[in-house]
Amino acid sequence: MLTHKPLNLNAVADAFEISRPAISKHVKILNECGIVTIEQRGRERFCRIQPESLKEVADWIAPFQQLWEQRLDSFETYLEQLKTVRNQ
Repeated sequence: MLTHKPLNLNAVADAFEISRPAISKHVKILNECGIVTIEQRGRERFCRIQPESLKEVADWIAPFQQLWEQRLDSFETYLEQLKTVRNQ
């Protein structure tokens, strides 16, 4: 949701079926991790995503993603072999 524009906490909360305090807790954690910044504008607090922080996470996950893609490809090959054997 925040990739397109900053949103206030009410707009974020309206998109989910959880309470506003729960949204605030989640946003607080994302803010502490540097993934989201919070800007005070008058009485409203707006959340803005910090995509450069997500790149660090994506870089860390990348080797695991390759591993799981290889395992899923291998599993798919195995299932195709089973299917072939059963159809014979």
